[in-house]
Amino acid sequence: LIDGIFKLAMSDFHEPINLGNPREMTIKQFGDEIIRLTGTKSTIEYKPLPVDDPKVRQPDISRAKKILGWEPRVNFEEGITRTIEYFRQSLQSQGTP
Repeated sequence: LIDGIFKLAMSDFHEPINLGNPREMTIKQFGDEIIRLTGTKSTIEYKPLPVDDPKVRQPDISRAKKILGWEPRVNFEEGITRTIEYFRQSLQSQGTP
């Protein structure tokens, strides 16, 4: 993702480009994956969604591929696992269990 942001910043392109993992998933699926990968007993709290909120998140990264020559190099699970580990280490270094 950082590589894509860098390539966009260094380009002459000034229109929106989606950067992200094109794997389609709902917010519930995303939350379920976070709970599974963290191994916590967390529960999902449901709140009303905005009227125009998309039910499924799946970025169209075709512009990023075509204009920037960019596509994700890390799959969803690996990226989330790395992110979880980063925050665990950060919290531990601050003395938070």
